[in-house]
Amino acid sequence: MQTMFTPEQLKDPAIEHSNKILRTCVHCGFCTATCPTYQVLGDELDSPRGRIYLIKDMLENERVPDEKTVKHIDRCLSCLACMSTCPSGVHYMHLVDHAREYIEDNYKRPLSDRVLRWILAQILPYPMRFRVALLGAKIGRPFARFMPDPRLKAMLEMAPKHIPPVSRNDDPQTFVAQAPRKKRVALMTGCAQKALNTDINDATIRLLTRMGCEVVVAEGAGCCGALTHHMGKARQSHATAAKNIKAWASEMDNGGLDAIVINTSGCGTTVKDYGHMFRNDPLAADAARVAGIAKDVSEVLMDLDIEAGADKDMVVAYHSACSLQHGQQIKTHPKTLLKKAGFTIVEPSDPHLCCGSAGTYNLMQPEISKQLKERKVRTLEAKNPDVIAAGNIGCMMQIGSAAGVPVVHTVELLDWATGGPRPAGLDRGPNAAPEIPMLR
Repeated sequence: MQTMFTPEQLKDPAIEHSNKILRTCVHCGFCTATCPTYQVLGDELDSPRGRIYLIKDMLENERVPDEKTVKHIDRCLSCLACMSTCPSGVHYMHLVDHAREYIEDNYKRPLSDRVLRWILAQILPYPMRFRVALLGAKIGRPFARFMPDPRLKAMLEMAPKHIPPVSRNDDPQTFVAQAPRKKRVALMTGCAQKALNTDINDATIRLLTRMGCEVVVAEGAGCCGALTHHMGKARQSHATAAKNIKAWASEMDNGGLDAIVINTSGCGTTVKDYGHMFRNDPLAADAARVAGIAKDVSEVLMDLDIEAGADKDMVVAYHSACSLQHGQQIKTHPKTLLKKAGFTIVEPSDPHLCCGSAGTYNLMQPEISKQLKERKVRTLEAKNPDVIAAGNIGCMMQIGSAAGVPVVHTVELLDWATGGPRPAGLDRGPNAAPEIPMLR
């Protein structure tokens, strides 16, 4: 793609990087075949190729974003299926992230949009605030159908039926290896996940320590910054990311780390991109170090060589989160691990298509999200599974709100198969989370 940025514009590192990305695009349109919003809406401007044209025009002419451009950029899920498909290697993720930051800095949204985005940014990355909000939403859930704004309705409907108590396993501490030590790893405990489902981190700690890992929950680590990053709120996202970088770099320098383990793939994609996010920051070197050892939990478990298990007589429909298969290009590890543990694995048709969760997308674009959710649940249930497994809390909540079978995290099944407790999610309805004992 030909671009016309001036030499003065190209002095801006962000513009220079986006210019390189734009010039990589050859207009082939392969991306339209795998773009979920294009599949649903059929509008060229709701495809990666269409959005690339809009972004190019906006950045090149340094214009104030108009309503049309903002609408189509907002409709992007950032599922990154286009990056898996693109034969030219267009780094669409960095381009759309730049566009969102530019829009955030130069476009005045309607008041209702500004308020909603501010609320989400001030609540979701903070577990205790999120817990309080979930309690309020739980009370208001019966009245969701009366909400005039579909986004408010979606927020109320998102509330789980049961909200788990705080797990003390998420506090800063070290869990000793229960077998000869093979690795020392830091576990990213996250933010929203800690409020929505404490089973996942607990199962991860049990599984890793059983397999010979010393697991550290680092002092000062928290939200990865993804939720605000994808809203274009760069200052806020970088502030939370910087805390993680400092916390994990300290652990690397004092005791060493073999990996930073992430069991929420949406977070993993962001942490692995810290080197790019902080490339022009004083934290650049530490950010690159952190990004270099960030691993999805499935990557670490593959290194640890999980034991082969007997046939579990259980059919698991595996949902591959977009952030895992497209963002991190991890496509086979979770399935390989589950099969080795003794589960029968099936996959839905069109497994590359997003479920519609995409961070805060299901709250800000509920109509499109609902269509994608219904499509995903339909294809998963068509396989007649006993359970659905996924590696991302957002996908679990999205699919679990409509599926007629239990939805659990991949590590919960692997923990169970290797000596841990039966996943509580197998015995309860969707969007519920009971109290479980604290690990000792």
